[in-house]
Amino acid sequence: MPPPPILTVAEMTAADRAAIAAGTPGFTLMQRAGALVAEAVMARWSPRPTVVLCGPGNNGGDGFVAARSLAEAGWPVKVLLHGERSQLKGDAALAAAAWTGAVERITAPRIDGAGLIIDALFGAGLSKRLDAICAETLRRAETSGAPLVAVDLPSGLAGDTAKPLGYAPACALTVTFHAKKRAHVLEPGRGLCGEVVVGDIGLAETPSRLVENGPALWGERMPWPSASAHKNTRGRLIVVSGEMWSTGAARLSARAGLRIGAGLVTLLSPPDALAVNAAHLEAVMLRPFDTDVELEEAAADADAAVIGPAAGVTEATVSNLFALARTGAAIVIDADALTAFRDDPGELFSVLDRDDVLTPHQGEFERVFPGLLGRSAERVTAVREAAARSGAVVLLKGPDTTIAAPDGRCAVNVNGAPWLATAGSGDVLAGFIGGLIAQGMDSFEAACAAVWIHAEAGRAHGPGLISEDLPGLAPAVLRGLLSVAAG
Repeated sequence: MPPPPILTVAEMTAADRAAIAAGTPGFTLMQRAGALVAEAVMARWSPRPTVVLCGPGNNGGDGFVAARSLAEAGWPVKVLLHGERSQLKGDAALAAAAWTGAVERITAPRIDGAGLIIDALFGAGLSKRLDAICAETLRRAETSGAPLVAVDLPSGLAGDTAKPLGYAPACALTVTFHAKKRAHVLEPGRGLCGEVVVGDIGLAETPSRLVENGPALWGERMPWPSASAHKNTRGRLIVVSGEMWSTGAARLSARAGLRIGAGLVTLLSPPDALAVNAAHLEAVMLRPFDTDVELEEAAADADAAVIGPAAGVTEATVSNLFALARTGAAIVIDADALTAFRDDPGELFSVLDRDDVLTPHQGEFERVFPGLLGRSAERVTAVREAAARSGAVVLLKGPDTTIAAPDGRCAVNVNGAPWLATAGSGDVLAGFIGGLIAQGMDSFEAACAAVWIHAEAGRAHGPGLISEDLPGLAPAVLRGLLSVAAG
């Protein structure tokens, strides 16, 4: 199966219209959507007094259908409408006509006593702030203690930017249809949606160059070794160490590259750091270098290289990166190796190609691509532009890590774990990426796979995770992937 697409509001609207043009009535789609909302609610909660907040458009129509489905299942349901019932049009009017219960005008006090509240006011198509009545009612719902369920999106949340248009409530559950929108996967929208359920209402498959990151995207191309494999066929990764007092980050990257499957991993170390590194290394090999020329010679046979973890924001780091670029190895550029180019990012871009990977967090992204996040409506657009500008894969780290290739492919990671917010976590990720590239994996797919494996490892460990744990957690994740690949 292809990876799940992530759609813009316009793409979702086009999919709806295409289904209607192909002969499926809009009211049929609405009935399916409302029934899915009711099914999701009944699967999670026992019957209880339920208030459905309906808006004046199709989102409200979905709410009327959900209200009817719940009432037919024996739930006590009250409908509150924003606007006049007589002014409803089209499919929303048909859905309201099929509701045989009372309809009251929406006010905040009328939700009191509810055991569950469904927000079917506006959904993804809203382009302005909520009015005072809707905002007051949703604020009261959010703090009532009753579960709040959104139809499509929490009202007040912009579907494309994932940002509240002033205010949007935090929900326990969001039920959407056909595919997720950007606000379901990007922060802060993702946090406001709670659990997200995607229901099938019978629309045709919608291709998208923005997808959810997961094994469906890259699993078939994981570089599993053949029966005849040996260490020299499984890829050569080198990692550049920092100076004597800054060596741990590079060792984390090197160990991660080895755990992810690279056959030979070498830590290239300044002479003053050799003894420190040697005291901590076993299967990772160690080799000294003193100048950028010596680094280039030592890395000549490498398939991939990692530079940046605790490398130092220095001219030496700049020279070392240029030396790696001359070898032809794919380079994973992290941390200090990004910040070292903050005064002239174009100098960095001039030596990159599509096999290289930049792995900034938000602060480093701003240093290398100043103002780009601020000018873009949301991070997908910013990361895509960064990849096009740099000519390399760009991975913007965060709770909604986003990965883009220069050719326009883009993925958002949705299995992130808060336990990864710990020092050194990014160094391990850089090593995972480098290790997969060294084994021959496409750089964009390697970055996506590494992010997902990294997150799964963090989720598996949970509280108390430190970065040193992560490489040792990778084998269990890899075994799971291999068992799926083996069928």
